[in-house]
Amino acid sequence: MHLTKTISSDRRSILKGLAAAAMAPLAAPAMAAEGLPAQPTGSAAAIAADKAYWAAVKGLYAVTPDVVNFENGYWGIMAEPVRREFIRQSDMINFQNTYYARQRAGADFEAVRAKVAEAVGAATEEIALTRGATEALQLLIGGYNRLKPGDAVLYADLDYDSMQYAMNALKGRRGVDVVKFDVPEPATRQAVLDAYARAIEANPKTRLLLLTHVSHRTGFVMPIAEIARMAKAKGIDIIVDAAHSWGQIDFRVGELDADFVGFNLHKWIGAPLGVGFLYIRNDRLAAIDRDMGDEDFAEADIRSRVHTGTVNFATVLTVPTAVALHQQIGAAAKQARLRHLRDYWVSRARGFKDIEILTPDEVGSYGAITSFRLAGKTSKADNEAIVVKLRDSHKVMTVRRAGVARGQCIRVTPALFTDEADLDRLVEALAVITGTKTG
Repeated sequence: MHLTKTISSDRRSILKGLAAAAMAPLAAPAMAAEGLPAQPTGSAAAIAADKAYWAAVKGLYAVTPDVVNFENGYWGIMAEPVRREFIRQSDMINFQNTYYARQRAGADFEAVRAKVAEAVGAATEEIALTRGATEALQLLIGGYNRLKPGDAVLYADLDYDSMQYAMNALKGRRGVDVVKFDVPEPATRQAVLDAYARAIEANPKTRLLLLTHVSHRTGFVMPIAEIARMAKAKGIDIIVDAAHSWGQIDFRVGELDADFVGFNLHKWIGAPLGVGFLYIRNDRLAAIDRDMGDEDFAEADIRSRVHTGTVNFATVLTVPTAVALHQQIGAAAKQARLRHLRDYWVSRARGFKDIEILTPDEVGSYGAITSFRLAGKTSKADNEAIVVKLRDSHKVMTVRRAGVARGQCIRVTPALFTDEADLDRLVEALAVITGTKTG
């Protein structure tokens, strides 16, 4: 009898909590992580090396001890405050169900949209939520309506596969010529600018150019604004893939000088899996068609460019907490720390026998991600074997990347929960694999 009363009491408490959560207005917390020290100050180097601060940040993450994970480019693990909020919102949605969806979801989603817009430096009416950058970019590429038969569209080997497919599809969809070119190795900033200049000059009928801010293949950070200005001078519109950049690199959307951009929120912002957004500059909305002739929103509303259907409500409602944590840690501090972690292992491994680092050390040309290749090892089988050896023999998780013109490679992506000891294990493993003596 006593146990029954206890269970009944607990159940009532849970129900009261869920009901209260459902009635409370959605508000982004000013601080997502209680007890986290204030952002460090000083030079980028001093910020990046602040051991106490980054140990506290690392403590926000619960990570498997089975392997050191350097495959953090797929999507970002939720920090514990974000995970707890996601569970809370999931419980509330399951409790309220369609009552919440019909009564409150619209206003709450608008609050999320406004929070994201403010954080990225856009007007609320310039962004629309999506299920990720892939959906956002497919809508921008497929919906771009300023092409006519005989025009050309242009992209590079370092662009993301799904975006290449969407560009290729424009041949049948819009009757255009599709041109692909290779980014040079080593991909220095000037070499890349020169390569884009040559590609634009060689294809005078180009009207649309796809650009990737941070390459998922090599981690190279493209000089987007410079290329954008180069393209615009020739009457070329650009669509920017920022799936990997916002949250890894410190910037606001206006700095890209781009009218059309696709973003992720579940990579470097750390929201739950399955959320992103597209950006269309206010005066360029007409260049993108409504999604499948959407009639739910007016043609002048950017949300008519996305028609996803029913989404994971809890995922969207958790975004403000993820953004708040991103801001609490600090965009500049995150960038400094991620570059520091990258430099820590690259500076030691660059001199190893037969290792080729594909990402340059130029300031501004890299973030967290860097890829490497072993001399002569350019095939899928070669690189998969190295990934397996790193994982199974050294408990270090990496990933093989294809699509680079000069051969496949291996991507290494640290995260905010990575520390120097983790990177020491990677360096030691690479020394063994390459037969390099250290110490």
